[in-house]
Amino acid sequence: MKIALLGYGRMGRAIEEIATERGHKIVLKISEDIDTYDLDKSEIDVAIDFSVPKAAFKNITTCFKHNIPVVSGTTGWLNDYEKAVNLCKEQGNCGFIYASNFSIGVNVFFELNEKLASMMKSLDEYSVEIEEIHHTKKLDAPSGTAITLAQQIIAKNPRLKDWQLDHPEKNEIPIYAKRIDDVHGTHTVSYKSSIDDIEIMHTAHSRKGFAKGAVIAAEWLKDKKGVFTMKDALSGILNSSEE
Repeated sequence: MKIALLGYGRMGRAIEEIATERGHKIVLKISEDIDTYDLDKSEIDVAIDFSVPKAAFKNITTCFKHNIPVVSGTTGWLNDYEKAVNLCKEQGNCGFIYASNFSIGVNVFFELNEKLASMMKSLDEYSVEIEEIHHTKKLDAPSGTAITLAQQIIAKNPRLKDWQLDHPEKNEIPIYAKRIDDVHGTHTVSYKSSIDDIEIMHTAHSRKGFAKGAVIAAEWLKDKKGVFTMKDALSGILNSSEE
């Protein structure tokens, strides 16, 4: 498979390593903005975007115009997500997956989070909060993963209306974001009461989990048309765990 890397920072280099190990070829590497490159669909099977928020929308939609499917893990640009989805659908000849986190372990964590939220929704004595810890060079806060966790909980619990960074109002989930050197990503969902606490946590030890998941998503997306999720790409893995 011929892959274009849109964003060649630490994640881009980790993806290159995993993709090469899996027998793929990196045919294009750009740092941020795709504008100056002439994309050729015959030379690119799929693009993987881990760029920066200001460049992500343009990178993604430029690929759509050239019928190149895109896997994107860039966070901090989601105000334009629906526009990107609509453009992909209008184009009609390319595929798109966006995920806040491509790690297989985190996607299992998402499944656990939804299950726990369903179990806790009627237990009014528990309050819920989310903490995320990342390295100091992460540009956005809270993380996209923390936002996804909050959105999953809100969808299961009608008492909760929204999430808020640090200072929640009533019926909002607090998200606490910490930035510490050399932390690849730790997410904790806590339900607390005067009697006891219940917590689930995911801790990443390196970027390899995120990189591997992104490459697996790209392998799955190649030659598909439409808008998909990481859950679609991992459906075989996640469904087999329920048997």
